[in-house]
Amino acid sequence: MNTNRTPLLSCSKLAIGIEDRNLVRDLDVTVHRGTTTCILGRNGTGKTLTLHTLARLREAQGGSIALEGKPLADWPRVDFARQVALLTQDSEDPFPASVLETTLIGRHPHIGFWDWESERDRTLAREALASVDLTGFEARSAATLSGGERRRVALAALLVQDPVVLLLDEPTNHLDPRHQLEVLRLLQARTAAGGTVIMSLHDAGLAARFADQVLMLFGDGHWLCGPTDEILTAANVSRLYQAPVEELSWPGGRTFVTV
Repeated sequence: MNTNRTPLLSCSKLAIGIEDRNLVRDLDVTVHRGTTTCILGRNGTGKTLTLHTLARLREAQGGSIALEGKPLADWPRVDFARQVALLTQDSEDPFPASVLETTLIGRHPHIGFWDWESERDRTLAREALASVDLTGFEARSAATLSGGERRRVALAALLVQDPVVLLLDEPTNHLDPRHQLEVLRLLQARTAAGGTVIMSLHDAGLAARFADQVLMLFGDGHWLCGPTDEILTAANVSRLYQAPVEELSWPGGRTFVTV
């Protein structure tokens, strides 16, 4: 975990909602370089809306967000895309494309308007595919991939974009247990190198293992945020998911199970 205490991303009195539902109220959160923040909550509590708001895909109902001390709206779009990238819950391929071509989309913020991808861009894309266990898939049509393989291609495109902040909406979605852990370890290595990860998860046990900070969204405006060891308790997880939960611990780890 990076010890630099200057906030990279900060939210002040942030309000997030949809239609007449106020899902998050007065959110005050700071995120530092070299850290992982996990967002936990039941379905419909605002996890995706929060990530989309941080990614400038939608307006907050109130409050402010700053990246490196500058309001998000003051960042030029291209500069912002070089700093922040979003992995959505589901990926779509509206046009036929190979796995390599799909991955190269992540290089667009770094390529001039009239320019084509360079050999360096292609090398970076191949390296990103290798990091998610997709070496040899470059020429495959993206439409022929399984859900888990497509998820890893989307992550490779995000990595090749090379942002400072990675916003990930359920990055382990569709992945088998082996690839879940490999992806989370890859993200962990990213933060160890100075990157920053903010991701939503449904598994509190994985959050306990990989997160420095946890943000719990309760869906009624209320929230909890703080260091993982302080926030991830059986009582808080039970309240969050509205189900009785017990914590199971072993040397080097812990998880939560419904009872």
